[in-house]
Amino acid sequence: QLAGLAVIAFGLWLRFGGAMAEFATDKKSPEYFFMGLYVLVGAGAIMSAVGFFGCCGAARESQCLLGAFFACLLVIFAAEVTAGVFAFIGKKVAIQEAQKIYEDVYDDYMKNPVGKVNSTIYRFHVALQCCGKGSGEQVGLPCPENIQLPKASNCMVEIQNVIDANLHLVGIVGIAIAGITIFGMIFSMVLCCVIRNTRDMI
Repeated sequence: QLAGLAVIAFGLWLRFGGAMAEFATDKKSPEYFFMGLYVLVGAGAIMSAVGFFGCCGAARESQCLLGAFFACLLVIFAAEVTAGVFAFIGKKVAIQEAQKIYEDVYDDYMKNPVGKVNSTIYRFHVALQCCGKGSGEQVGLPCPENIQLPKASNCMVEIQNVIDANLHLVGIVGIAIAGITIFGMIFSMVLCCVIRNTRDMI
């Protein structure tokens, strides 16, 4: 249950608290990246709920509840593998989607550098700590204070770096969840067999 709650908190932090959260403030959003986070949060919610079956099954020595616990963990494990494959395959698409969102905001700003578009592109620059698309074109753009130019001037590169880093974190969390899930399945089956053998002896 604690592991499930931790996964939910991690997924929600990436969705609403990380740098990528800014890309969901407009009408468009990088769907591939956020779909992976939704799967992660869903897996955490299921893990928390499944923990109840495991606790009840162990406390009541119920083979039925332990079997349900094992089946649910197996479903979670399959979902984790699917999410991992999905993240690996969709990584390039997620980067392209996020870059396209920034390019649209950038083009809108260049056409009309006032009002809401100005604040939108500034939020992106602050979240990503970048300014513009490189080639010295950051002159006149609303850049964050104390930003190191031209090193951090290319937001297209920064978007790729942020998604790479976040997916790397998701991968680490996914591996940790998979390990916990495997141990849970093993222990539930061992406990179920012990309960059955004890009842046979009685």
